[in-house]
Amino acid sequence: MPTIELFTEIQAPIAKVFDFARSIDLHLKSTKQTGEQAIAGRTSGLIELGETVTWRAKHFGIWQKLTSKITDFNAPYFFADEMVKGAFKSFRHEHHFSFADDTILMKDLFVFESPLGFLGRLADWLFLKKYMTDLLLERNRVIKLHAES
Repeated sequence: MPTIELFTEIQAPIAKVFDFARSIDLHLKSTKQTGEQAIAGRTSGLIELGETVTWRAKHFGIWQKLTSKITDFNAPYFFADEMVKGAFKSFRHEHHFSFADDTILMKDLFVFESPLGFLGRLADWLFLKKYMTDLLLERNRVIKLHAES
């Protein structure tokens, strides 16, 4: 399964970074290029353990829906969300927060599996892993910008 691991250093209090990372409203700002909307479940504010959110966004020219659920939560150090329903066969996105000198180190670990067997693996290799990495990098850029301001 493809795995994306990203590290972002942020100079802000850990609780602030943690809250921005689970903010539905900030997520929407970071995905404006896809026209993303939160349409069901938690649609604004800070998502909590056990809650779901259904997103609607345009990816590769096609409107798609994806529902994820917060399955693990240890504020302000860790939370994970997993796909409940959507275009992937599965995904788990772990968000880790730790201290690194005078900054917070935010680590994303995103593991996903595409549907369609060989064709899905080919899509992963050709473009999907890069596309998902770019989405996460933009999300992290927005989190850092807001947390440090």
